[in-house]
Amino acid sequence: MPNLGPFELIVILIIVVIFFGVGRLPELGGAIGKSIREFRKAMEEDTDEDKKEKREE
Repeated sequence: MPNLGPFELIVILIIVVIFFGVGRLPELGGAIGKSIREFRKAMEEDTDEDKKEKREE
C-alpha cells in the first residue's frame, strides 16, 4: 500500500466533504469508528480461539 502524504489526505478529505456534505461528517466518522472497533474485537476473539486450540493440542 502506498504511503499517503499530507497533500493526498487533504484531497481525499475535500472529496469526502463534497460527496457527503459537512453535516454528515460526524455521522460518517462515528460509523467508521464503530466498524473499526467491531473488526478489532472480532480479530481479537479469533486470535484468542486460535491460542486456546493450540493449548489444547
